[in-house]
Amino acid sequence: MSHGEVLGFEEYVRVRQDALLRSARRLVPDPIDAQDLLQTALARTYGRWDGIVDKTLADAYLRRVMINTRTEWWRARRLEEVPTEQLPDASVDDVTEQHADRALLMDVLKVLAPKQRSVVVLRHWEQMSTEETAAALGMSAGTVKSTLHRALARLRQELESRDARAPHGAGPARGAVCGR
Repeated sequence: MSHGEVLGFEEYVRVRQDALLRSARRLVPDPIDAQDLLQTALARTYGRWDGIVDKTLADAYLRRVMINTRTEWWRARRLEEVPTEQLPDASVDDVTEQHADRALLMDVLKVLAPKQRSVVVLRHWEQMSTEETAAALGMSAGTVKSTLHRALARLRQELESRDARAPHGAGPARGAVCGR
């Protein structure tokens, strides 16, 4: 290409880029993808600019390149769905049970002494190590371990007593709450 032809293409892009980007936005919903689509179409058109005899048809040519490029991208996308003979069971998260577990946990924690509650929360809720918990509470690691042991035993006892008081068929109290 001679210097004048390159400038002709560059000038065309400068003048028509907004309209071409609007056309790309109509083809793909994401603005970033639209910019990528236009850039790809412009790069493909640059090599064939000499072949466009009637430059008034350049918009139509570029739109056709964008449509073809978008179609290529669509066909080349990797399928994330895998056909099977039997559909898997659709599981729906039941947040009601999660809220009930949280409410039970908050209620059961009230039976602990403040020091025990702090150790349980830091070790199991905040997932701190024994050493981190000891440093945060200003006690030795051994004290953290023994306090945690007594606190979990107290929580188990409380859950078992609530379980015994629960009406028949209500289900067991959540044993997993306190390490079972």
